[in-house]
Amino acid sequence: MHAELDRDTIAKAYARWAPVYDLVFGAVFERGRHAAIIAAERIGGRILEVGVGTGISLPEYSRTSRLVGVDLSEPMLRKAQERVAEFGLSNVESLAVMDAERLAFPDDSFDVVVAQYVVTTVPNPEATLDEFARVLKPGGEIVLVSRVGAEAGLRRAFEHWFAPMARPLGWRTDFPWARYEHWAARTRAVSLIERRPMPPLGHFSLIRFAKASASSESANRLEARAGR
Repeated sequence: MHAELDRDTIAKAYARWAPVYDLVFGAVFERGRHAAIIAAERIGGRILEVGVGTGISLPEYSRTSRLVGVDLSEPMLRKAQERVAEFGLSNVESLAVMDAERLAFPDDSFDVVVAQYVVTTVPNPEATLDEFARVLKPGGEIVLVSRVGAEAGLRRAFEHWFAPMARPLGWRTDFPWARYEHWAARTRAVSLIERRPMPPLGHFSLIRFAKASASSESANRLEARAGR
């Protein structure tokens, strides 16, 4: 695949984006942000936002939700800390510099894991999704707003052509839906419950995965043993 990403490239890219991110992407990604927050609030409780960035989403959550935000970019996170102070967001438990592929939280720590415009910007998307599933409580949800690559046609050709140029920006353009399907099938603990196109132009989708409840996981293990 063209234009694979690495940790240093991503960190440098988002350090450059930090001063202007809200101005450039705030309005463009607004509807996706709102959709993700609404989905997360249906579950509520303790919510982890991975790739919290400048914290642009944080004031939009209910004050009854307890929020934890992590991001790889320290300059982006400083903006988030300023926003928490500005809005007096006492429901934000913590903000921390952290790698999405190595989350420093115990298993089953959160009711919801939210990641907006993150999965296709990390070096190993499947490892990142594995971490989301690990820290999510049984019965919780993973809520993504994420790029879904075109399967064919002009957009598919453009994404393939643009991939090498997207890398220095911290983006991955070529990311088919099949990767989400294969990950969910391999993981088994999660199941897709929603996929809905989001603006701009349907290049992104709201994607929700539910983690099986503890009773369902036990039943799955019994079925697996019986099938051996």
